[in-house]
Amino acid sequence: MAARIPTMELEHTRGMMAEATTGLDLGAAAALLAAGVLAVPVFKRIGLGSVLGYLAAGLAIGPFGLKLFREPETILHVAEFGVVIFLFIIGLEMRPKRLWGLRKEIFGLGAAQVLFCGLILTLTAMLAGFSAPVAFVGAMGFVLSSTAVIMQMLEERGEIAGGPGQRAVSILLLEDLAIVPLLAIVAILATVLGVANEQAPPLWQTIGFAVAAVGGVLLAGKYLVDPIFRLLARYGGREVMTAAALLVVVGAAWAMSLGGLSMAMGAFLAGVLLSESTFRHQLESDVEPFRAILLGLFFLSVGMSLDLSVVVADWRIVVGGVVAFMVVKALGIYGVARLFKASHHEAVERAALFAQGGEFAFVLYGAAVTAGVFDAQVGAMLSAIVILSMALTPLTSLLTQRFLPKPTVSAEDADGVDFAKNLRGQVLIIGFGRFAQVVSQPLLARDVDVSIIENDVEMIQAASQFGFKVYYGDGTQLHTLRASGADEAEIVLVCVDKPEAADRIVELVKSEFPTTKIMVRAFDRGHSMRLIQAGVDYQIRETFESALKFGERALIELGMDESQAAEAIGDVRRRDEARLDLQLTGGISAGRQLMRGNMPTPQPAPYIKPRREGRLLNEDEAGPAAPDTRREPADV
Repeated sequence: MAARIPTMELEHTRGMMAEATTGLDLGAAAALLAAGVLAVPVFKRIGLGSVLGYLAAGLAIGPFGLKLFREPETILHVAEFGVVIFLFIIGLEMRPKRLWGLRKEIFGLGAAQVLFCGLILTLTAMLAGFSAPVAFVGAMGFVLSSTAVIMQMLEERGEIAGGPGQRAVSILLLEDLAIVPLLAIVAILATVLGVANEQAPPLWQTIGFAVAAVGGVLLAGKYLVDPIFRLLARYGGREVMTAAALLVVVGAAWAMSLGGLSMAMGAFLAGVLLSESTFRHQLESDVEPFRAILLGLFFLSVGMSLDLSVVVADWRIVVGGVVAFMVVKALGIYGVARLFKASHHEAVERAALFAQGGEFAFVLYGAAVTAGVFDAQVGAMLSAIVILSMALTPLTSLLTQRFLPKPTVSAEDADGVDFAKNLRGQVLIIGFGRFAQVVSQPLLARDVDVSIIENDVEMIQAASQFGFKVYYGDGTQLHTLRASGADEAEIVLVCVDKPEAADRIVELVKSEFPTTKIMVRAFDRGHSMRLIQAGVDYQIRETFESALKFGERALIELGMDESQAAEAIGDVRRRDEARLDLQLTGGISAGRQLMRGNMPTPQPAPYIKPRREGRLLNEDEAGPAAPDTRREPADV
């Protein structure tokens, strides 16, 4: 049986140049674009995500679907560059100091996950009847999770920048590094088994090339890239800058591939080196469109590469391998995550996200087939197992998110969180979001004694990293207010973001601590009215002042001088205050005539125009004309 094993980075330097490729005509290009355009919105609409949509579309148009493409490997050679660009963009977001701060996660958590999961997967394959060399290579290929799938899903969820996302990136980086020793081990196994390729380079030469490639990328990134981009920015055009940005990514990836390393690792390293460059944002904007298109094309080509004939012929082995490998790997990932003190929720999510094999498995299996460690039939089965696991990952992750309870961090169990008790500050701040953080600055600048309470554990922990001591406490509870010193504070600043909670705090403070001044962050105009009626000493709508300042600057940018802009803003203030006074007595709809709108209201016209103009029957006793009744915009 002819095996279809997608070849990846291992064969780039010789495969893309030596292999005859059929190329793509306009019809093929239209089919690829149509498949993505039709499938992805449908899959995202039903909640399955874009990755599964691309994979399904690729299967539909590939050799085992509509047969629009006979050689998906040709497309895969080009499309995998989307993964390379993706890692470059991630590298641009990683400052060297930030990357250094993740060293424990990369070489501790990442290495532990790879080694432990590799061990238990190898034992699982041996129990299924495979020989030790085949079981080891098959297991280690499956251990290397799909960078493309995981990073795409993290990006769609907006979780890359968070703590769990950063730990996921760290594990992926270690897996990228692991491909080098694994390829060396495959060569050693081939020698031990007596099937080694005589032309294979010695191990010391492979390591030397790898070190030289990393050193070359480091030197080029530090001493060449910035000066070249300054020159191009001065004398080149936009298209030259875009070409140069792609050249940086291609050059770093190519250098790493020559050294036997991962192309994605080279692109990531280049991104890290350029993360502090003045051209960072320019580079990111230039390569982003290529990343999106090529990454989608990569998933399409992986879907095309699934050999259904292998799945049908050996369906018991393939299906059993998918289930066994995913379950065993997920359990191993969960155990390692808990060992490294991850919460139950994070450990389960990571297990669901990393339980698949990835594109590096194709590299390892291709090398093993070439070296003779196992035959093409076994390689085809293992590749099918990996591709099916990649297709199942969005489903397992979706089910995990849907049925896994939301994480709740207990204040008692959280590190660095103390309960409010016997606080005695001159000012008590309740709630410490972005509004309160700014409010605290002038007070602290004048050495005012400030106590702060917050009921969000994660916010308390984050604030401690910036030098704030925030105590845990729910300001809507009277015992918390007493423990926080509300009875002795001169002012209580209510900065919570929920109007109902603010109203409850105002009610408690006014009734239990009547001598304490109270100032409140209002959510909207209706909330301001309730606070004024409750008798607070000061209230302000949370966006009012910033919006006025924003509008004032817009007037200045339009050419008005500062005095004219200030006069316009003063008029807005006076109208707003007058309108609020009218609303306090006449209700929320009062005073709308004081607002300015940008839409003229047409006068009502009769259905049938009269033949002559109408006139008053008694013009002498006619009163003033009826007021212009215009529809007012919604209240703000």
